[in-house]
Amino acid sequence: MNNFKKYVFIGVASLLAACLSTSAMALEVIFQPIAPGIYAFIGSTDGRSYENESLNANIGLVVTPAGAVLIDSGASYLGAKQLAQAVKKITSQPIRWVINTGGQDHRWLGNGYFKAQGAEIIAHANAQPDMLARGLQHIQTNAPVLKEKFDGTERVLPTRWLQGQSTTIEWGGTVFEIIHRNGGHTPGDSMVWLPQSKVVFTGDVVYVQRILGLNDVSKTKSWLTSFEALEALKPEIVVPGHGAVTTLATAQRDTGSLLKALRAHMSKRVADGVDLSAAIKSFDGKPFQHLQHVEVWLPQLANRTYLEVEQE
Repeated sequence: MNNFKKYVFIGVASLLAACLSTSAMALEVIFQPIAPGIYAFIGSTDGRSYENESLNANIGLVVTPAGAVLIDSGASYLGAKQLAQAVKKITSQPIRWVINTGGQDHRWLGNGYFKAQGAEIIAHANAQPDMLARGLQHIQTNAPVLKEKFDGTERVLPTRWLQGQSTTIEWGGTVFEIIHRNGGHTPGDSMVWLPQSKVVFTGDVVYVQRILGLNDVSKTKSWLTSFEALEALKPEIVVPGHGAVTTLATAQRDTGSLLKALRAHMSKRVADGVDLSAAIKSFDGKPFQHLQHVEVWLPQLANRTYLEVEQE
């Protein structure tokens, strides 16, 4: 086993162990290695709670000679502070850049902490209207759940907005490509591709182990386009938005296949004039029964996809 593969194997094994150990106790933020200079905190696949501090999503860390890059800032000011403290256990490099991969709460509500530390905060411009529209809702949802752990949290927008489908940035010799295809789970969803290591942080473009989530701003059509952009990268290591570090094949099984099946099924039913209830009941969910929360959320996904296709 070469050093790189050994490094990845040890890192992924540590990530899985950390997920298992933290599920039964108070939250401990630990960044585990997945490739040289690249780390991830793997959040709970359960819903937001006081115990998991709404850090129920994955957060990335890339250490460069010019400074550290954090991928997503967490769901609160104090959660962001915990992330920063965990980063200090990895590197003495300051967090100089934060990339928000979308407009969901746990992707950006920690921005205030890092802005106060002088970090540049980056997101795609398509996330801005979503953050402005739903930011207050995110705060109202999380405040009663997190209670005092939500203290200090405010809606702090990124300081730099990216345009277009792809932006390449080099920090400390490490190349970052931020890839955007009009979102999916949220309008601003973007992926962070590290071509030198063939590692991709997908944000909410990919869910594994648990079923993907749709909300009022989700669009399965653009989500599938975003997923196809991921496939074109042919990454060796995929850090999903939710679930364990994985492979492209698993991402295709747990996210890509579900999106394609939902779109194909509902497109045909709408074209044939089948009503909503019958279209939902006839969707074959058997290939996705291994996913957490499938029994509750799959009917909702089918419902939203039908309504989306109907309006197209």
